[in-house]
Amino acid sequence: MPEEGRRFPARAAGPARDGIIRPSMQVVTGAFGYIGRYVARALLARGESVRTITTHVDKPNPFGPAVAAFPFSFDDPAALTESLRGATTLYNTYWVRFDHGDSSFEKAVRNTSTLFRCAREAGVSRIVQVSVTRCSLDSPLPYYRGKARQEEALRSSGVPFTIVRPTLVFGREDLLVNNIAWLLRTFPVFPLFGSGSYRVQPVFAGDLAELAVEAALGEPGRTFDAVGPETFTFEELVRLLASAVGSRARIVRVPPALGIAAGRLVGLLLRDVVLTRDELRGLMDEKLTSEEAPNAPTRFTEWLRAHRAEVGTAYTSELARHFRWRDGGKREREAARLG
Repeated sequence: MPEEGRRFPARAAGPARDGIIRPSMQVVTGAFGYIGRYVARALLARGESVRTITTHVDKPNPFGPAVAAFPFSFDDPAALTESLRGATTLYNTYWVRFDHGDSSFEKAVRNTSTLFRCAREAGVSRIVQVSVTRCSLDSPLPYYRGKARQEEALRSSGVPFTIVRPTLVFGREDLLVNNIAWLLRTFPVFPLFGSGSYRVQPVFAGDLAELAVEAALGEPGRTFDAVGPETFTFEELVRLLASAVGSRARIVRVPPALGIAAGRLVGLLLRDVVLTRDELRGLMDEKLTSEEAPNAPTRFTEWLRAHRAEVGTAYTSELARHFRWRDGGKREREAARLG
């Protein structure tokens, strides 16, 4: 499947007063970000009308006039409702990676509940929620527990829904795969946490977007995983990346605590959070795997072969992307060049 998406006929919203059938309006949260951008791209390829609700309406708009931007007005539900009015489907990718400043998992769950209530008030016909595999209300990891609470809020919202749970999402803009490759390009040693035998199942962001958009046309109430066709141990993933980028870094097994400490030192240099203890535990507990059959066609090995010249050439900063984006991540790029 090409990365830019395929062409499909638009879903008709129905005849207008002049008798012309026009595309339906779709709302994507975070279309200027990562997964939301792929969803918006897939919808536009089908000829849909798209708008986005975003934390940063003044960020550069990669879609130009094709996608209008509205703010996440969680403190003004009436305004948020108006930004959703007229939409057929809401694709929700809103979430946080970790607690930072006034951004937290607890606040994100509250905000999501507000978003779903506003969608109901606006008359949205379907909500497609992008969740994560193996989320659970009793998970000890707040990321996965919070995602389950998002799902619970959606099920009780009164709006017909579909939930898509991806495994490890990869693409040009992703953090984990890109930054592992950057570390392998930059440093003479790469720490492999623990045994490295824990598994991951990468799914391409473009495939995830296609699955989400197609699921919106099916029967509501479905929850399913988005799973790529290949499974690797974490060590295999790292060595694939090392080979692809021509890294000569020595891959060394280290205790998880030592690896996290090393990550904090690199994070200080980059002014970023490279990897949290909870994220590492999720990886080692194989949270980013699925027991369901693969349903996404893009093979990570083939994608990596096609993009090996670009993956990991610059560090991708979570904090610069979401909290310091106005400076364009200048210090992060300077640190990457120092490497």
